[in-house]
Amino acid sequence: MPLADEQFSGLTHLGSGKVRELFAVQDKDGGDAILLVASDRISAFDVILPTAIPDKGAVLTALSLWWFEQLADLVPSHVISAKVAEYPDELQPYAEQLAGRSMLCRRLDMAPVECVARGYLTGSGFKDYQATGAISGHALPGGLQDGDRLPAPIYTPSTKAPIGQHDENITRDEAADLLGAELATEIERLTLAVFGRASELAADNGILLADTKFEFGHDRDGVLRLADEVLTPDSSRFWPADQWKPGQTQPSYDKQYVRDWLIASGKRGEAAELPDEVVEATRSRYVEAYERLTGLSFGDYLLGS
Repeated sequence: MPLADEQFSGLTHLGSGKVRELFAVQDKDGGDAILLVASDRISAFDVILPTAIPDKGAVLTALSLWWFEQLADLVPSHVISAKVAEYPDELQPYAEQLAGRSMLCRRLDMAPVECVARGYLTGSGFKDYQATGAISGHALPGGLQDGDRLPAPIYTPSTKAPIGQHDENITRDEAADLLGAELATEIERLTLAVFGRASELAADNGILLADTKFEFGHDRDGVLRLADEVLTPDSSRFWPADQWKPGQTQPSYDKQYVRDWLIASGKRGEAAELPDEVVEATRSRYVEAYERLTGLSFGDYLLGS
């Protein structure tokens, strides 16, 4: 599998995320840029698993690029190019490893919160609701079940935790303390606007967007941009609309399938090897998410990358 950072020994490695490798490069205008390279790694319960999901990094990249285009009139993205031929000369020796799974991006001053939007009650939001009747300060009606649609989408920011630790939901006031009132208000507005657009597009293709998270940052000119990945099966919960039934675990196009297997196997929180059938079923869900959301062929994307 490609994409261990040592395979890019000629580049300045900034760090490794759960899925991505980050490198510092110069764009063709001499400005600071970042190369994001998506691996096939998968994590669950804040643990990176030892088994890769073939083509996962390419799906994440392809889907993020498609969404950035759909959202461009709402908020600009950090992407400079995803065409390796347009990358700086220093990256050309790595063209084969980078094709289809990398993005050359503006370097941003990142806002220090995860910007979570929820249209349905599930995951950590449901746990908070069970404990307090609220999520991030949003009081909700009583008697809601796991998987219920919320009266309206809500913004529930969280901390950005280091790898191996868990993001913690915070209130909008706490987010404002971290960001400042003006930026907090703008990020909340953008988060809900992007979530609304994405929910509509997903619904048009028979998919419910239950929740997702975004990241924002300012470029060197002070422009606020949508960053990292966006609306992928790693950062979002996508449910088939025709199978939605509150009060139970929803079928999904995201990595919930892996989480469910780990729980059923008694391996939650372990770096467990995934069996071949779980790997293939997970890959198929990622690919189906891309093809259903975009109406495009993933095979065509790979051929064109």
